[in-house]
Amino acid sequence: MKNFLIIIIVFTFQNNILSQRTHQDVSKEEGLRSLVLFKEFLSIPNDARNKEDIFKNIVWSTNQLNTLGFTTKSLSTSSLPLVVASKTINEKLPTIAFYMHLDGQAVDPSKWDQESPWIPVIKKYNGGNWEELNWNEIYADQNEDIRIYARSSSDDKGPFLMFLTALRVLDIYKTPPAFNIKLILDFEEEKSSPGLPEAVANYQTDLMADMLLILDGPMHFTGKPTLVFGNRGISSITLKTFGPKTPQHSGHYGNYIPNPALRLSQILSSMKNEDGRVIIPNFYEGITLSEDIKKILKNVPEAESSIKNRTKINSTDKVGGNYQESLQYPSLNIRGLQSGWVGDQVRTIIPSNAIAEIDVRLVLESNPEKLMKSIKNHIESFGYTILESNPTDEERLKYEKIVQMNYKISYPAFRTPVNSTEGKWLKDLLQKYYKTSPILIRTSGGSVPISPFVNQLGIPSIGLPTVNLDNNQHSPNENIRLGNYFQGIESFVTILLESY
Repeated sequence: MKNFLIIIIVFTFQNNILSQRTHQDVSKEEGLRSLVLFKEFLSIPNDARNKEDIFKNIVWSTNQLNTLGFTTKSLSTSSLPLVVASKTINEKLPTIAFYMHLDGQAVDPSKWDQESPWIPVIKKYNGGNWEELNWNEIYADQNEDIRIYARSSSDDKGPFLMFLTALRVLDIYKTPPAFNIKLILDFEEEKSSPGLPEAVANYQTDLMADMLLILDGPMHFTGKPTLVFGNRGISSITLKTFGPKTPQHSGHYGNYIPNPALRLSQILSSMKNEDGRVIIPNFYEGITLSEDIKKILKNVPEAESSIKNRTKINSTDKVGGNYQESLQYPSLNIRGLQSGWVGDQVRTIIPSNAIAEIDVRLVLESNPEKLMKSIKNHIESFGYTILESNPTDEERLKYEKIVQMNYKISYPAFRTPVNSTEGKWLKDLLQKYYKTSPILIRTSGGSVPISPFVNQLGIPSIGLPTVNLDNNQHSPNENIRLGNYFQGIESFVTILLESY
């Protein structure tokens, strides 16, 4: 009996101590403990083009979820598998799914300011430079501005570790989540998730939920809690123009043989005016911004000065009246150009071809096939013959101007109404906890492959970004700020404890 009373006293004392510590305190403490696991996970390369590395990431993440009591299932597709992890608290409760991707963009190690993108380092801004620190310094009192540098630290392994840590915080509080959970782990999002639509079609029961939260992308530049209600879709185009079959001497043939780089530049420059607006007929067809929509957009703090300062640009394109309005329209972006040689390799030649890589971001009102058709018609209006493969010798001699055009529609846009039941639930609980209204973004500029869940399964989807805006995702020196990491854990704890 005496021992039993001692146990009760100790348990009561521990609970009282725990109740005096805020979610913020516990989230930070557990966040610091989790960095050993985070560092281990970041050390596993995850380029989506390397299947062997991806399967190592699948094994690592699955093992972690199994230790937390999840039931995991691999959903086979014609591409890489999708992993679904489920935890049922009570069959009568609703189920909220959380989408994350654990693959990363390809890397060029020579562009990184560290030994390897797969060997995480920590840095702190000091006197105009990012100074590398010893890992022990991550446990210093003033550590929120320290950053972890590694591929996928922000996009998207960071949110995964935040979520796992939030679940461990709930275990400390001996409190189960307030709803059933499904984690949907995508391992080829950076390749446009080719297997995801197939998985949605073939595994509807496994993927069905009452709501889907997307744990990806950066927070608003103010650092306030952010909710994203839609994402643009994406398609890609490759254009190739042709000159001589092999490069020719520019002295002998300049002024005589047409230059494919010049022809390609003329095509590209004809697509937009000086304000950056696409002037291809029907490109913005069907898009109108009502006063109610404009009100939602105006409620997002203006980002123009922040963007200019961060990117060091003097002016912006004039598609929409401000940054948020610009995201409500499809975009046409030249993401790469190639022709001949440059720099130390430059040669006095007329190139044999020129290539442009283009991405077109789609909005909900856009019909992707119609946009591709409009672009094709626009090019043909300049007298070009469009082919889908390299021209034969006979075609080169037959047609005056040739363009090879290939395109791919990866996935369309999606959007959940800002005033939806799901949106109100998230907005209210974040506002209640953080004592400030979260930033509500109608459409994000980036793309995530979620539209099949919305369009085919009818699951309302909302993004909950947590990482710092200046995280260099997709680029060299990708990083995550520790303060964002801790706050992300805190936000997930808050959501997991709130009944839906």
